[in-house]
Amino acid sequence: MNEVYESIKKGLEEAIAFSEGKKNGVKVHHVRTVDVKELRAKIGVTPNAFAAAFGISLRTLQRWEKGEQSPKGPALILLNLLEKEPRTFRKALAVES
Repeated sequence: MNEVYESIKKGLEEAIAFSEGKKNGVKVHHVRTVDVKELRAKIGVTPNAFAAAFGISLRTLQRWEKGEQSPKGPALILLNLLEKEPRTFRKALAVES
């Protein structure tokens, strides 16, 4: 139990130091944003098919495309993968135009 506590304590101390601007060995990963409208047009998928493949509402897709909202978390990761490997994505999710 003491090992777990020390690990958590160290992590919290590192997080606090990072929030104060100290970057002692901390790695920060940034996921690149994606122009969803451009990407969807590039792969030639209808808005309905795209939204269905992602399991999101058409309204959410429209908000992403207008820039009113931006995809976060797993959706953003999938969009980055789609941009790099559109054929694999289409095959895996059985996306039809």
